[in-house]
Amino acid sequence: VSSQNGGPLSSETLRAIYREVMSGSLALEKPLKIAYMGPPASFSNIAALRKFGSSVRYLPVNTITDVFAEVEHGRADYGVVPIENSIEGAINYTLDMFMESDLKICSEISIEISHNLLSKCRMDQIKKVYSNPNVIGQCRMWLEGNLPQVELIEVTSTTRAAETAVKEKGAAAIGSSLAAECYGLNILACSIEDSPHNMTRFLVIGKAENKPTGKDKTSVMFSVKDRVGALHDMLVPFKKNKINLTKIESRPSKKKVWEYRFFIDMIGHHEDAGIKKAIKELESICTNLKILGSYPQGTR
Repeated sequence: VSSQNGGPLSSETLRAIYREVMSGSLALEKPLKIAYMGPPASFSNIAALRKFGSSVRYLPVNTITDVFAEVEHGRADYGVVPIENSIEGAINYTLDMFMESDLKICSEISIEISHNLLSKCRMDQIKKVYSNPNVIGQCRMWLEGNLPQVELIEVTSTTRAAETAVKEKGAAAIGSSLAAECYGLNILACSIEDSPHNMTRFLVIGKAENKPTGKDKTSVMFSVKDRVGALHDMLVPFKKNKINLTKIESRPSKKKVWEYRFFIDMIGHHEDAGIKKAIKELESICTNLKILGSYPQGTR
């Protein structure tokens, strides 16, 4: 629909309309429940709404672990978890969860992140600022320049920060405009993130595997021993088969000392001939290879 849009409605407006039509249709077929790291008005909530619309049921939980658990135990059909931020990098806790979970990546959502300073008091009365540690990192230069003496306190989510700012005298939160609206806070400063190009990528996790769409992305995870040339050897199969890699992350395996697990995103579906061949070659030189999922490439 977006590719054929000639106006006057914007593509984003058309996406919103069709998203709600699809959301309502899915709700009629089967009541869907979507778990996300809450509480409501968090950026994970915003990403979930962007993907599934307002006609499905939402289940806010406390941690990324809880999102995985709700889907694994069938209490939610899908979960939405953050995977990386364009400023702060990978969300390591989400990567670590894939080491233990059999859930698949079903989809991805990228949203532009705009952070605001929220409070009930004036700027010169603020003694503490609460927010998620990744969000504090994304606004560090602004905070150092405008509130250098203020104590920065990390909490689990931007919405939790907003809840605290409502109750505590001299407290402020960094959060979304939706959080300000939901909790009755004033926006003292808008768009305080250090970079104007601040995006966060979220993954939809579930139990189902996707069929090829022709415009897919595949994520895999595997282990390699710490040895000379290991990184080079694992990249060779992708180069030979002309596979475009879009992301490489490494994490300690937590199973053996100096053993690492690599997470790789590539363009294409795991059923494509080139990717099949590259993965087969990779299996001969690494251990514990797991395909985390093939899914349609996301759009903003």
